[in-house]
Amino acid sequence: MKNFHVSTVGCQMNVSDSERLASGLKELGLQENDDIYSDLVVLNTCVVRQTAEDTATGLLGKLKNIKKKNPSMMICVMGCMVGPKTIDLQKRFPQVDIWAAPQKFEKILEPVSEKLNNNLNGCMPDLIPIQPKIASFVPIIHGCNKFCSFCIIPYRRGREISKTILEIKEEVSKFIRRGVKEVTLLGQNVDSYGHDLNPKTDLADLMSEINSLEGLKRLRFLTSHPNDMSSKIIKAIRDLPKVCETINLPFQAGNNDVLENMRRGYTREEYLDKVQEIRETIPNVSVTTDLIIGFPGETRDQFMESLDIVERVRFDKVHASIYSDRPGTIASRKMGDDVAREEKKKRMAVIVEAQKKISMELNLEYEGTTQVVLVENKSEGVYSGRSRLDKLVYLDGENIEIGDFVEVKITEARTWSLTGEVQKKINYEIEGQLIEH
Repeated sequence: MKNFHVSTVGCQMNVSDSERLASGLKELGLQENDDIYSDLVVLNTCVVRQTAEDTATGLLGKLKNIKKKNPSMMICVMGCMVGPKTIDLQKRFPQVDIWAAPQKFEKILEPVSEKLNNNLNGCMPDLIPIQPKIASFVPIIHGCNKFCSFCIIPYRRGREISKTILEIKEEVSKFIRRGVKEVTLLGQNVDSYGHDLNPKTDLADLMSEINSLEGLKRLRFLTSHPNDMSSKIIKAIRDLPKVCETINLPFQAGNNDVLENMRRGYTREEYLDKVQEIRETIPNVSVTTDLIIGFPGETRDQFMESLDIVERVRFDKVHASIYSDRPGTIASRKMGDDVAREEKKKRMAVIVEAQKKISMELNLEYEGTTQVVLVENKSEGVYSGRSRLDKLVYLDGENIEIGDFVEVKITEARTWSLTGEVQKKINYEIEGQLIEH
């Protein structure tokens, strides 16, 4: 065994898990490949929606054929697909050698270590990537206690377990020493961070501690629940100079009856009040959201209330998804998936068109402005990065490198991105004093 490939389906938490596993495999002496024709293939799975599960099972079918030609190939499946019904998957996909639940990296690293006759001690426990991305993810809380009726996550990732502030500070410090300039704190319900610790703490306290770390330039967090987005957290976003003024605040549905059936724990009025508090407290804040279309029992009129929120709030981005029945959830057990697929698609098209118009109008306001951008990627000779307010910016300029902070004059707005001319590299320490929007 000389090389490996990790294929990731799903959320940012899965991306982080894959990066950490890859770090451990590299420590064992394996080389990472870009394709699935490798000695070891790891598939990190997601089951939040049927499309994600279909992607994973489709790839497993392809790997089955590859393994027939290369029997020594090792196939591992990790992530949220590995749950109570794994035995059924084992029967369906006998070509898989290892099944590992979320964060159970040792289930893969230990047998690989034995196969290579290598010592595993140097590969555990933190698994921080040796060469992390300039903008990296740091999980701070795993699991979720909300049990929304549509969501499988609590059943697959368990109840909320927070890392201590000290553990997180040490981890972020290691990332900084390895060149990371921006960190995104991750959790399925990140703003409930610390509620399970003794003594109890919260996300605002954690961000204050991380903000003090020398060398870190930007700090973000994902994903929030409206009920846990406290006034203290909102004020911390406003007051801490390294914390970017961006909040993802899922509303999921615009009708109170649907929200109650979803077990979200708030009303549309309470959600709108929370958005108002955020915007009154944080000037120029960027608010994005998540929305489920076609939840069981949702009528056309109830859907129109979701559209009303989209048009009223004018989010920077809306991550809309068609409802997907997830076996084992409350909605799957007690409600029928009774909104026709074609009707769901029509409603999705309405939301997409509405948000495209809003996003374009918001992005047009950036034309002619100067933005500070962290250069994160280069593809086909074109650099790109993100502004403090999380706008994707394609860069026209020379003598720049990934990791640079650059001052950019925005020349063109598109629906989902901006284009700009690089004016100069800057010392990021002053960016907190700049007004970007």
